[in-house]
Amino acid sequence: MASETSAVIVWFRRDLRLSDHAALTAACADGRPVIPVFILDDLAAGLGAAAKWRLGRGLAALQAALEGRGCRLTLRRGPALAVLRQLIAETGAGAVHWTRAYDPAALARDSEVKSDLKARGVNARSFPGHLLFEPWTVETKTGGPYRVYSPMWRAVKDRGVPALLPPPGRIAVPASWPRSDALADWGLGAAMRRGAAVVAAHSSAGEAAALDRLDRFLGEGIGLYNIRRDLPGVAGTSGLSEYLALGEISPQRCWHGGLRARQEGAAGAETFLKELVWREFAYHLMYHSPQILSGNWRAEWDRFPWRTDPEHPHVLAWKQGRTGMPFVDAAMREMQVTGRMHNRGRMIVASYLTKHLMTHWRIGLDWFAKHLTDWDPASNAMGWQWAAGSGPDAAPYFRVFNPETQLAKFDPDLAYRRAWIAEGQRDPPRTALDYFRAIPAHWGLSPDDPYPAPVVSAEAGRRTALDAYAVRGGGAAQNR
Repeated sequence: MASETSAVIVWFRRDLRLSDHAALTAACADGRPVIPVFILDDLAAGLGAAAKWRLGRGLAALQAALEGRGCRLTLRRGPALAVLRQLIAETGAGAVHWTRAYDPAALARDSEVKSDLKARGVNARSFPGHLLFEPWTVETKTGGPYRVYSPMWRAVKDRGVPALLPPPGRIAVPASWPRSDALADWGLGAAMRRGAAVVAAHSSAGEAAALDRLDRFLGEGIGLYNIRRDLPGVAGTSGLSEYLALGEISPQRCWHGGLRARQEGAAGAETFLKELVWREFAYHLMYHSPQILSGNWRAEWDRFPWRTDPEHPHVLAWKQGRTGMPFVDAAMREMQVTGRMHNRGRMIVASYLTKHLMTHWRIGLDWFAKHLTDWDPASNAMGWQWAAGSGPDAAPYFRVFNPETQLAKFDPDLAYRRAWIAEGQRDPPRTALDYFRAIPAHWGLSPDDPYPAPVVSAEAGRRTALDAYAVRGGGAAQNR
């Protein structure tokens, strides 16, 4: 058994912050030496290009924050259990703390780690922190998880959320540090190639940047959030997604900030709180029905006639932002340049791929996983299945978003289109031109190319989707 003075390993994962960090707070509570560790195991190494690049920036920021407190971040590569065993042998650590994850692969890994370490006499403890509410604590009145968002919102909206934790006042350090890999040697940004320099201008990393972003949103943006969040041509969203994805800010801090704004009369505060619970809903669904990550959440969709060829010319046009549908193309180009995509755009591009182009949602899910810096498994999967119609949704109709009417409604002055589509503009803005700097050179695209005609028109695509739905046995569809 380890002594009460032996070191505590804090295993960082999607919790790259020092405040609101229950695992770190507990490790520092009794003054034992703390060894912060990040492990590049298969789960982390398997991230898409943009998410892995963003992880590297987040780790660099965490390193700097720890070093500012006289501490260090130890980096190791390999299977998590093997790495932790080795670190325990090297340091004599008697405990390992971490923040819980909820996807099936991480759950299996963490369960194995906890069982093995406890059998060896190591105090292995997992802590909450990535969600507002643990998935097993939110149930319907009849038992079991919520399968529809609105009742879940009503069930948790007045529920208590843990108080915020300050960063540790002091982090005790070991007499000697274990060997650490150099972050640069991991090459986390290699797969981004030339796109990294473009996306970097639209991304900031670390807890300090996250806290600053939240403060600016609460001070300047939350009042009109309920109105402006649907307008892709204006800066109307919170901009917190990349920080929440890596845990550089806690959902608890966002929740308490939103509650305070609501008490102060901010009109958009409740909408913001609802969006936090929408994220929560995605994670609870993933925890209770992990098949949502790879298969149709509604099994009756297994025979739907989606196209499954990721190299089909129409799919390539969608990936390149050259479908001839300006809303779709602007959103796909925004993702190439910034690593993120406006939420309204995400709905439109997903609907167009799965309905107008009759392409399986998994192809879109995989493309997003490769290109989003704010990727997380639950939100990506639920978002795609919600748009495709195969996921959880209270609405009793088959959605077909019309990208032309949606553009007219939410981007009436075409600010979004002009920001991201260079073709046809006399003097395109930097954002639109940067798309051509970010994309693979072998695509051979130029801002001087003519803008393409639609690969599938809004009306023709709608008819195709409705016909397929009718054959499947569904009811009337609604065109939006």
